[in-house]
Amino acid sequence: MPFDTIGYAVDGHTATITLNRPDALNALSPHMITELRSAYDEAENDDKVWSLIVAGAGRAFCTGADVKAIPGDGKVINERPYLSTYEQWEAPQEGTPPFRTMTKPVLTAVNGVCCGAGLDWVTTGDIVIASDRASFFDPHVSIGLVAGREVVRLARVLPRTVALRMALMGKHERMSAQRAYELGMVTEVVEHDRLLERAQEIAAIVNSNAPLAVRGTRLAIVKGLNVPLHEAEMLAESFRERVTRTEDALEGPKAFIEKRTPDWQCR
Repeated sequence: MPFDTIGYAVDGHTATITLNRPDALNALSPHMITELRSAYDEAENDDKVWSLIVAGAGRAFCTGADVKAIPGDGKVINERPYLSTYEQWEAPQEGTPPFRTMTKPVLTAVNGVCCGAGLDWVTTGDIVIASDRASFFDPHVSIGLVAGREVVRLARVLPRTVALRMALMGKHERMSAQRAYELGMVTEVVEHDRLLERAQEIAAIVNSNAPLAVRGTRLAIVKGLNVPLHEAEMLAESFRERVTRTEDALEGPKAFIEKRTPDWQCR
């Protein structure tokens, strides 16, 4: 389907979603949020798609919510009637991928400024890489707003004191891509002009593995983080057991014995 504020393209088994409001530094408008949700749904339900890349057009990745679209009373704007959807009863997710319910891995490629709600792709993405020009900060307290889920998630990715420093200093301090890498917030820093190419390389490597095994592994880790260790182990075992019943689970050992590349069928 055509989109106005994002790009959506499928190449092989990878869907790339590009935040495409460069003149607004890819700030999230209500319409853009609606389009992102449609794109996530399309990718998750397309059997040809095994992984997703989220990237930004222009000099910013995402600068958070579009301040021009926030009313004076601070209420969240929705394109659908108030409280008519489940999402409106939840904490606002804005551009966040539905990481708790989707199965396919998301690779985040941060090309430039990433702040506010833009950090959600960093804290919920499965693999996060950054351009050497990327920078990170959270501006909420500097514009009179409480930093909500963005920094709550950051405090689970970064050391507590680092997350608090970023949250409380607001727009007055930015974290470089190299510092984000040193702290484990991103997994790789890439030369700026090679960022999307490198993201595609990583996605291709992920896609070379058994797709159902990748999804089961992702779910085991993501869902296991919210429960005690023993329960997480049992949950992971349930995903492992399900995947053993698939054709790909037979194909993997067979290809290994026959010394050939597996022909994954995703079933």
